[in-house]
Amino acid sequence: MSNEMPFKQSMQRLEEIVSLLEKNEIELETAIQYFEEGLKLVNQCDQQLKNFEEKVTVLMDTYQKDNNNE
Repeated sequence: MSNEMPFKQSMQRLEEIVSLLEKNEIELETAIQYFEEGLKLVNQCDQQLKNFEEKVTVLMDTYQKDNNNE
């Protein structure tokens, strides 16, 4: 996980890849490499979002428990 890009940087790279692929001006082999990189970034971002969601859920549960105990 230490070699993963921060979420914002990953999303920016994905936007670059989509832009390059949409132009349709690159060789097929290069397009496939970009597509593969994009898929890896999508999976990475998805996992990061799931982790963020879990953290928010834990924080909200803790907040609610603390408020109920007051």
